[in-house]
Amino acid sequence: MTLEYRTIPEARLDHALDLHYLVFLEKSPEDESRAKHKEALTRSDLIGAYEGEDLVGLLAAHDLELSVPGGSLPTAGVTFVSVAPTHRRRGVLTGMVDELWRRCAEQRKPLAALWVSEATIYGRFGFDPATHAYTVTVDATHPLDLRIEPDGRPLRLVPFAGAAEVIGTLHETARGERAGRVRRDDWWWRHLVLPETFEEDEDMSEPRVVTLGDPGEPPAGYVAYRTKSDDEGRGTAHVIELEAESPQVAAALWRYLVSIDLVDKVRAWGRPLDDPLLLFAADRDQVDVTREFPALWLRLADVPAALEGRTWSAPLDLVLEVSDRGVPGNAGRYRVTAKPDGDVHRARVTRTDEAPDLTLDVRELAACYLGGTAPEELLRAGLLTEHRAGAATLFGLASRTELLPHTVDEF
Repeated sequence: MTLEYRTIPEARLDHALDLHYLVFLEKSPEDESRAKHKEALTRSDLIGAYEGEDLVGLLAAHDLELSVPGGSLPTAGVTFVSVAPTHRRRGVLTGMVDELWRRCAEQRKPLAALWVSEATIYGRFGFDPATHAYTVTVDATHPLDLRIEPDGRPLRLVPFAGAAEVIGTLHETARGERAGRVRRDDWWWRHLVLPETFEEDEDMSEPRVVTLGDPGEPPAGYVAYRTKSDDEGRGTAHVIELEAESPQVAAALWRYLVSIDLVDKVRAWGRPLDDPLLLFAADRDQVDVTREFPALWLRLADVPAALEGRTWSAPLDLVLEVSDRGVPGNAGRYRVTAKPDGDVHRARVTRTDEAPDLTLDVRELAACYLGGTAPEELLRAGLLTEHRAGAATLFGLASRTELLPHTVDEF
């Protein structure tokens, strides 16, 4: 029977969730969690794969604003991707993704992003890791020795229920300074960043939020974390997020975490690769990087709009030849000309028949789009072709950012 791809009506959301739980081998959750998942679907653009009236595939896309160098762009945040086990390898996912690209064009969303459950799947659809992160574990059995003087302003514990109002402005400012970060509304803060219960480990505490700054002034930094104790009453502080407007503020927040009574270990999942902690900690044996991993995967749904939607750090005049099997309209040659505009450079992108300086797939373009992967690295890996000597270096200089792209917003 022919597959059709259409919007899932609100009346069928429970059916869609049942399919998702089936695919991911999950027991149908308690009412509260199910209601949260259902609300997430109501906020999303829903694509259903139907065989007759049977729902055999689900793809949801959050309506996101993602920070890019020098700005912010509408982005489809792909999630809840599910294909019925009876319909695997029948083109269901490909059909849903094709429908996603049609809707991205209709809605003028030049980017799509996701967190992968299986890394081997999404590269063939043009996605590639655009941000990377560390997991860091800090030994808290003794004070954190620092190479810099921490900020001495007071710390304050903020009730997590109202924390977003206190720290949201600082997060939005920080979002503008790093690419790859999601603009958060109240729902996002309450359900994805600071939910009272952590679904993956209900033994963890509710979120604790601590700010640093003078009374009556906006916070200069904050840390959100959860704690968990073992059978002997010794605990771990699990960092959700730490933001600071200076290294000294960050140092004060890290020192606070290590000083919490009964905490023997501080574990921070998803720290940026350029986290200053790795430099200002006096004893690197105390700070252990336990894992580096690809975080947010990105896809350019509209190549010229994406390239024109970010700023560049140096002048640029290159011809890129882009291949794209998923969105054929993206394929072709583009002249990218970035010229000064105040303190930054803005690009004009036009179609051309000129000989290319660089040839690359849309997947590799996604990898270096936010500045997290240097084109020279892709050249050394054989993943792009340089037709003019030094073209990859020029592209890398122009796409470089002061801070590496980073996100902890899973969706």
